[in-house]
Amino acid sequence: MRALVWHGVDDLRVETVDDPQVLNDHDVIVEVGLSTSCGSDLHLLGGYIPFMRSGDVIGHEFMGRVVEVGRAVTKHAVGDRVVVTSFISCGKCWYCRQELYSLCDNTNVNPGITEATWGQSPGGCFGYSQAVGGYAGCHAQYVRVPHADVGAFPVPEGVSDLAALFVSDSVSTGWMGADLGGVRPGDVVAVWGAGAVGQMAARAAVLLGAERVVVVDRLPERLAQVRDHVGAEVLDFTATDVIGELREMSGGRGPDVCIEAVGMEAAAHGVQGAYDMVKQQLRLQTERGAPVRDAVLSCRKGGSVFVLGVFAAVMDKFPLGALMNKGLTFRGAQMHGQRYAAMLLDRIAAGEIGTEHLATHVMPLERAPEGYRIFKEKEDGCVRAVFDPAR
Repeated sequence: MRALVWHGVDDLRVETVDDPQVLNDHDVIVEVGLSTSCGSDLHLLGGYIPFMRSGDVIGHEFMGRVVEVGRAVTKHAVGDRVVVTSFISCGKCWYCRQELYSLCDNTNVNPGITEATWGQSPGGCFGYSQAVGGYAGCHAQYVRVPHADVGAFPVPEGVSDLAALFVSDSVSTGWMGADLGGVRPGDVVAVWGAGAVGQMAARAAVLLGAERVVVVDRLPERLAQVRDHVGAEVLDFTATDVIGELREMSGGRGPDVCIEAVGMEAAAHGVQGAYDMVKQQLRLQTERGAPVRDAVLSCRKGGSVFVLGVFAAVMDKFPLGALMNKGLTFRGAQMHGQRYAAMLLDRIAAGEIGTEHLATHVMPLERAPEGYRIFKEKEDGCVRAVFDPAR
């Protein structure tokens, strides 16, 4: 089959690789209908997550049709149209029973890497390095899906492939940030990042009853999508004092909930932005974290900060004093998609959440290296590059 393969920093190639096989009775094989780039993939391309092997198939956000079913699978049959969550979960361990699916104890077959860095390991993830199991990714014609009864969800009639695609990660991740961040009716919520995850976090906050939702970014085309498709307000961080503006917009207190949806390669300006860039390039820190700092400093006393962007290890100049003295609740997580996917598909079917606008560039899988270049450089207003193996 054809697949997008990582060979080194900024070196992606579409090549012929072995077809996946059912290895466990709980597996299914999915013929990929659509897959999409994700901002967290850029950390792999830039070499900031140093656990890729040449020849790894990348990609973790996808949907398609079931073409082969393991003997123990009970919820899926050949021909079913499904969306698959990016993190792989067994459904039976203590963490899965607490609905902390991305922390599954049984699906990361290389736990030593992250145990050495973080003290414990998360679960496995499609196409996201040996550190989270070394599973083949979804930018391919076919994917093996372990524990399919837990992580694959039927797409309702009337929901298009393109709309369903983003439930695999972006919509679920965004909803988790608003939900676990504690958004309540009447809240003021600020979201850093107007990419797919940030937009979906903002939409979740709107649907959970927030009184005001403000998205912070610098790219006009993404801010326009927020206004047109999410129903939130926007701030351009290059044109205003974000912390001061958010204070004004929240009755002088600051937002009740602040959600970071950018990750370890965040753009920033000024001295702090240059400082972060130099230290990251010299590998003296792994993160550029201006939005995390701003979220902590902006949040009202006693409020909540939730980190959705992917981070690897350490960040300099973190405002720990503000976090402690303001009495903030600080949380983060990889996506617990199995907790939300079915509900989100129903909301898409009901017209409450729109996702198709995120797919600004749809192209054949054979053009995936070009798609990632456009996505990385944010050329032509690219929010997401979507790949169709059948084109």
